[in-house]
Amino acid sequence: MSRAKVYDLFMALAMLFMAGLCACSAQPHSAAETAPQTIVVGIDVFDPYSYLDRNGQFAGIDVELATEAFSRLGYTPEFRTISWPDKNNLLSDGTIDCIWSCFSMNGRETNYQWAGPYMYSRQVVAVRADSDIQSLSDLAGKRIGVQATTKAESLFLGEISSLLPEVKQVNSFETTEDMFAALRKGYVDAVAGHEALVAKWTNLDESGYRVLSESPYSSELGVAFAKDTHEDLAVQLTQTLEDMKQDGTIGRVAEKFGLDAEKTVWGGTGKMNEKKQSGKKKTVFACVSCVRHCTLDHIHES
Repeated sequence: MSRAKVYDLFMALAMLFMAGLCACSAQPHSAAETAPQTIVVGIDVFDPYSYLDRNGQFAGIDVELATEAFSRLGYTPEFRTISWPDKNNLLSDGTIDCIWSCFSMNGRETNYQWAGPYMYSRQVVAVRADSDIQSLSDLAGKRIGVQATTKAESLFLGEISSLLPEVKQVNSFETTEDMFAALRKGYVDAVAGHEALVAKWTNLDESGYRVLSESPYSSELGVAFAKDTHEDLAVQLTQTLEDMKQDGTIGRVAEKFGLDAEKTVWGGTGKMNEKKQSGKKKTVFACVSCVRHCTLDHIHES
């Protein structure tokens, strides 16, 4: 065989080899390569937003919304229960990628990289069904029951600016159960708290209680990433959450867990939302139960 023929044969084999390499590189990615990325979501126990069900599985409004939203973006959420006071450290050291647990954006706009808002968190007022209190203005001179260390307590003590009228007395209770017991027995004229907690009790006796249509305070809920991280994902997640609002997904999930979708999703806040404070109200604080210190600021600040 001549040298020229040997060379031609060598080149032909080389071209076949290169063609084989190209074909291999053009093959679809393996299942492992195309599997959704895992994103670690830090949550705290706050029914009905995030909690463990009877089977020990994560459940709640935020769990369902996070699962759906991240699925649309090609992620699989891994939920982890966190110690709420440690949330910032867990974000900064990468233990969790984000916080999604009824977390209020208000007052923290520059502290995190936010996605949202996706819902509103409201404080509400409940009265006995036979009460003559019909609006927030009717609370003037009344006795109010609240749970200690909550947003509602701060509102009625005048520590948060609002247009609430001056009340006669603010009674602080350790638990929501104690608060409603006082309402049933007539020790207070009205009770106030986060709508999810209030709804748990009013839904048990719909003929015995009535929730006022106005909300004394409303804040925006968002998904918090560490500041200056996940910028692109936060933008994509914000748009996905907006899509879920428009297609009714968020409303359906909210109603599934007993919330008013029109108000919690679309922002119905009533007339008495947070306004410029004209001065701290003079109220009488009556501690009627052993007060337990609580640091869950997503409840207090939402």
